[in-house]
Amino acid sequence: MNRLKRIEGQVRGLQNMLEQDAYCPEIMIQVSAVNQALNSFNKVLLAEHIRSCVTDDIRDGRTETVDELVETLKKVMK
Repeated sequence: MNRLKRIEGQVRGLQNMLEQDAYCPEIMIQVSAVNQALNSFNKVLLAEHIRSCVTDDIRDGRTETVDELVETLKKVMK
């Protein structure tokens, strides 16, 4: 949640920059920072999903979760 709140703050900062007619390259740099923060959040979320949901499902014999994970990774890694 803390990461998402920080990202939310960054997005609000972008809105303020646009409202204040900030210099475009500065906005682009901030957009890049937001993208990096979201990618970092996604990596943490993926790791937690594998450690918990996927591992639990495999232990319980629900191996279709692996196929679901593979499909999710295909979408995320486009």
